[in-house]
Amino acid sequence: VQLVESGGGLVQAGGSLKVACSYSGVTASINVIGWYRQAPGKQRLVVAQITRGGSTVYAYSVKRRFTISRDEDKKMVYLQMNNLQPEDTAVYYCAAHDATDYTYWGQGTQVTVSF
Repeated sequence: VQLVESGGGLVQAGGSLKVACSYSGVTASINVIGWYRQAPGKQRLVVAQITRGGSTVYAYSVKRRFTISRDEDKKMVYLQMNNLQPEDTAVYYCAAHDATDYTYWGQGTQVTVSF
């Protein structure tokens, strides 16, 4: 399974950004796909996850600001980020979890929120 993120960039506080993740390869065993982020010097943490059936979970810090969505036909997962704040600055990674709990990672995309 290969994952490629796109759509990161620089945005002012209060602004919006949408990042996308394209996944390919042998994806039949993939159920959960998620977005994670890692700020400099900090751990990589989950931001949001979505199942094949469309169930979602969010980190508390992004609830009501971020929305994860998935298009199974296009093999795409999106993260719409609204009201971005400087503390949202991080490298955002897409990850796919298969039935054996193995995780595939993308290369990440930088999101920078300025004051």
